[in-house]
Amino acid sequence: MRRLSRKKALSLVKELDAFPKVSESYVETSASGGTVSLIAFSAMALLAVLEFFVYRDTWMKYEYAVDKDFSSKLRINIDVTVAMKCQHVGADILDLAETMITSSGLQYEPVIFELTPQQRLWQRTLLLIQSRLREEHALQEVLYKTLLKGAPTALPPREDASVEPLTACRIHGHVYVNKVAGNLHITVGKPIHHPQGHAHIAAFVSHETYNFSHRIDHLSFGEEIPGIINPLDGTEKITYNSKLLHFRG
Repeated sequence: MRRLSRKKALSLVKELDAFPKVSESYVETSASGGTVSLIAFSAMALLAVLEFFVYRDTWMKYEYAVDKDFSSKLRINIDVTVAMKCQHVGADILDLAETMITSSGLQYEPVIFELTPQQRLWQRTLLLIQSRLREEHALQEVLYKTLLKGAPTALPPREDASVEPLTACRIHGHVYVNKVAGNLHITVGKPIHHPQGHAHIAAFVSHETYNFSHRIDHLSFGEEIPGIINPLDGTEKITYNSKLLHFRG
């Protein structure tokens, strides 16, 4: 009797199944079932790939804070081309405290003012982007990501070996200024500093050579960040009367 009950208990244990089996009719293969499975696996793979790209993506986050450090200097990045020879023009910065900032960080490079067809196309594209940015602010994020991938961020160099005379001057580089209001001057003659203020030596420059047509390829504040298009980048003005370029900040 005891042996019979033991066999019965073993039989019950063997028949006990915590994981119910699926009916055989549910696992029969069919063309429609295979199609649904293939679509499901493809969708899961696509979602996994998209999630990976979202994880690797770069997002722009803007934060603003009051600058309480008045003792440090502010960097200004300049790249301006003036349609006059370098020996005839000079740049200087004078702030509200009557402090003249030396322009030793700026370089004067003789160049040709007229752009090549490739450079002109680049400038027109830049101006078009500028106009679109005033309406579509989200475009800046797209440009930032695109330029980080290696797209050009400055005026491309001349490809042709032109024999035209170098009648223009490219003033480029950076200077550090006090964090107060001030003016950047580009005018006739080299700047000189004296106790009573500052002046430009222009007595030996003929009035016939005055031509302050200019092009601003780059003008920004702080450290340069690739992909950021500044408001004055690509601006060009043609004039024959002005004797001074005046930027107020």
